[in-house]
Amino acid sequence: MATLTDPRSPAVATSTRQWRAVAASMFAIAWGGNEFTPLLVMYKANGLAVTTVDLLLFHYVLGIVPALLIGGPLSDRYGRKPLMRPAPVIAATGSLLLACGADSVPMLSAGRILCGVALGLAMAVGSSWLEELSQPPFAPDHRSGKGARRSAISLTGGFAVGAGVAGVLAQWAPWPHSLAYLINVALCAVAAVRVSRATETVVPRADPRRLRDDLRIPVGSHPRFARVVLPVAAWLFASAAAAYAVMPTLMAPRVHGASIAFSALITVITLSCGFAIQSVARRIDRPGTARAAVVSLSLVVCGMVSAVFASHLLTMWATILTAVVLGAGYGIGMVAGLQEIERIARPDDLAGLTAVFYSVSYLGFGIPALLAWLHRSAGLGYPVMFAAGALAAAACLALVARDYVADDARR
Repeated sequence: MATLTDPRSPAVATSTRQWRAVAASMFAIAWGGNEFTPLLVMYKANGLAVTTVDLLLFHYVLGIVPALLIGGPLSDRYGRKPLMRPAPVIAATGSLLLACGADSVPMLSAGRILCGVALGLAMAVGSSWLEELSQPPFAPDHRSGKGARRSAISLTGGFAVGAGVAGVLAQWAPWPHSLAYLINVALCAVAAVRVSRATETVVPRADPRRLRDDLRIPVGSHPRFARVVLPVAAWLFASAAAAYAVMPTLMAPRVHGASIAFSALITVITLSCGFAIQSVARRIDRPGTARAAVVSLSLVVCGMVSAVFASHLLTMWATILTAVVLGAGYGIGMVAGLQEIERIARPDDLAGLTAVFYSVSYLGFGIPALLAWLHRSAGLGYPVMFAAGALAAAACLALVARDYVADDARR
């Protein structure tokens, strides 16, 4: 007879279908969210100003942050499914606008914002839902960090595959401005059906508390969140964007006839390194310490130093090395932050703290536009700006190292 932990058990099969449905939805939404990135060089080559295109990348954040900050706490109040079910539909709508608006900045902006709204819901609500479906009573056993790793892998895998497919199609396939987006529309339609069948994990509350009280996230009651999680979050997408949004633009004149494909390659390398290292992040992480966070920020510092030389030399191998190191720092940081939140959060603020973590991390997508503006208006060279980034990352590393051991582990 099959036991509860036997892979042949009906309970195990059901729990596997549940978390995979949510993971598939997160994967499809992340795919749509990042397929714009390798196409940055295409839009720039088609006549859009560099700063305009980089701002379109940042417009993504205008959808992500509100969806994160509002969607997470609302899902704690009303349940995961009501907030997550519309997310793939919103993502499909955003991709459709991007497919039809190649020559329209307002349509591109609206599409990016909608993709951001969908991703914000996937990251705050989907991540919390996936973590809950990965532990009892919805799963037969719970190993520490399993939900966080599944969430990080689902998102990073979607980011990498979406970027790779979009770059290849835009470089060599017909309809370069729309085909990749239309494929994502189809994927999101399938994901919407699957996620609607997943099991709810939160009982909607009927208490008389004001909605404003639910939206208040008690960050201040978690000192370790401020001292360890937020310094890591600040560099997650700042480092990734430096690797796959800034460096391919600098390299475009050196890559003859395949600048979009090269941009996609760097994006895939960055995110694939982040994806691959997440599978061993559990061995790096040690509960009660900030070891994973320290390793992540150390890699970010090394990656920024590498970017100083890569932006000066403008060679393929220096750019690839930078992508590898920054991608590894991003991957470990993602898991380190989510697992730290999983340890310190109460059930009623898990989604809220996850939302703050992702909101801070996504502000990093403003880095390419900021660097382009400083380069144009102040005449600063990219090597100098990357050197400043290395110093700032080192300061965050020092801050995390001061709180290396958690207070409860010292007792």
